[in-house]
Amino acid sequence: MSLKDADAEPGTQDGPPPPEAVRKAVVASAMGNCIEWFDFGVFSAGVITSIVGTVFFPPDEGGSATLRSFALIAAAFVARPFGGMFFGPLGDRIGRKRVLATTIILMSGSTFVIGILPGYATIGMAAPLALLAVRLVQGFSTGGEYGGAATMIAEYAPTKRRGFYGSFLELGTLSGYVAGAGLVLGMHVLLGDEAMHAWGWRIPFLIALPLGIVGLYVRTRIEDTPTFQKMEQAGEISQAPLRETLLNAWPMIIKLICIVFLLNIADYTLLTFMPSYLTAYLDVPEVQAQLITIAVELAMIAVIVPLGALSDRIGRKPLLITAAIGFVVLSWPAFAFMQTNSGFGVAAGYAMIGGLLVLMLAVIGSTFPAMFPSKVRYGAFAIGYNISTSLFGGTCAVLVGWLIKETGSNYVPAYYLMLAGLVAIGPLLVIPETAGVPIEEAGKA
Repeated sequence: MSLKDADAEPGTQDGPPPPEAVRKAVVASAMGNCIEWFDFGVFSAGVITSIVGTVFFPPDEGGSATLRSFALIAAAFVARPFGGMFFGPLGDRIGRKRVLATTIILMSGSTFVIGILPGYATIGMAAPLALLAVRLVQGFSTGGEYGGAATMIAEYAPTKRRGFYGSFLELGTLSGYVAGAGLVLGMHVLLGDEAMHAWGWRIPFLIALPLGIVGLYVRTRIEDTPTFQKMEQAGEISQAPLRETLLNAWPMIIKLICIVFLLNIADYTLLTFMPSYLTAYLDVPEVQAQLITIAVELAMIAVIVPLGALSDRIGRKPLLITAAIGFVVLSWPAFAFMQTNSGFGVAAGYAMIGGLLVLMLAVIGSTFPAMFPSKVRYGAFAIGYNISTSLFGGTCAVLVGWLIKETGSNYVPAYYLMLAGLVAIGPLLVIPETAGVPIEEAGKA
């Protein structure tokens, strides 16, 4: 099913946007997510993770290059809540479009800069400090990206098609990750270890800038959302959106944090930690690990949009609750499959986690924005999402890697996923079902 195949059922807006405008808004929003996760796909690829840990840091005989790279990933997440608190309320005050034009160029520009930074051998301790500064800028801009992109799609989409259109946001995530990981894999096979370590690792980072320029062009070609324009014309824009968000939306923000806890542990375990987990802890060859990762991601891409469309018929909560219970019940068996030292076992366990994750990814783009009223939607979503992502997503790879090293158990990721599933089940049971609810009415209860 494609964007052009979707019927253009209107929501409750007076004079709903034409189908072409909806499609442009979806593409413009998904591109930012694609660029963000292109960076993760590159950064978390096993070969790049180890190279970055050695290029930008002093020599270390303890074999901690991978952990140092994961620490840099975690460091970027420190800035995300601040980006959410800055860009989110700003998007509620001046519009979604203008903020998203800024975040996409900051994200892609930061990734590009990593590709031109000199290493430790050239500038010494200034190298890791410069890389840290770039990652903090990247995290700050990303903090304003996802909430705005999801809000843009949710406020453009027809009511009865919000699940379908919302799924394209995470289609951008998976596509960006596959593109980044696939590019690294192809270059590694083509260039070999020596050339990759010498200069080849820089190329994937450099490609992010032209991607960002294309994304900026697309975003400047669309109007702001019908919902925001309607509020603007009615004089309903909040002049103090941050204060209003923190005063009135905090109960739902807490529920969002708990749900995103599971989303982040699953997301960053699968997409950031797993490639290095397979190579460093299960002794899977790098190329095989990347092929398994990419294959699972491609399978998720194939089903995410149909699952989003399904949520328009049966609701978002059935898919989310199924995923949460599934992580509690199936995480340990999935990682048990991976311990079998067979390619089939590793792929089967990986696919089990990916299958549960895609149930969530298919509907979060339509679920999370609808948890909040229009006046504070961007800010409340961005703040709650990024606090949870900073606390749990950014630290996931470092914490799990450290716990495996300390305990000697390769089942640590499974236990963490089971805990996250338990935390998320309660909030998922009590949040309102918003499938079929006009976006202007969503979040008011």
